[in-house]
Amino acid sequence: MAQVYRMDLLQDALASLCDTLEGVRAAFTEDESANSSQVAAMAATLVALAERTLSRLGQGEIERMLVEGHYGVMIVIPVSDDAAIAVLLEKGSKLGVALYSGQFAAQRIHDILEGSPVA
Repeated sequence: MAQVYRMDLLQDALASLCDTLEGVRAAFTEDESANSSQVAAMAATLVALAERTLSRLGQGEIERMLVEGHYGVMIVIPVSDDAAIAVLLEKGSKLGVALYSGQFAAQRIHDILEGSPVA
């Protein structure tokens, strides 16, 4: 029986999300100023600030965060206390589909990280 690694399952979940959505900007070229670890760190900082802000305003826990720029959109969805996914989309992408698919992927990734069986 072949052994399945958690990292492979996580990569498959993210690849499935990217395949589901049109307009995903999931890859960074070497000549760009940001790489995936920097994007992850910035997204984590944004989530922490959003959590603190929502808490102070009595708005409950963060469900997702949407940051819209001139050239595109970033959606950040918390997966657990220690993890979140960030989806970068081109301007004009279908946000409703992205939010739905992102939430589905977040649940799948949560299950992988918790060691739950994944379909």
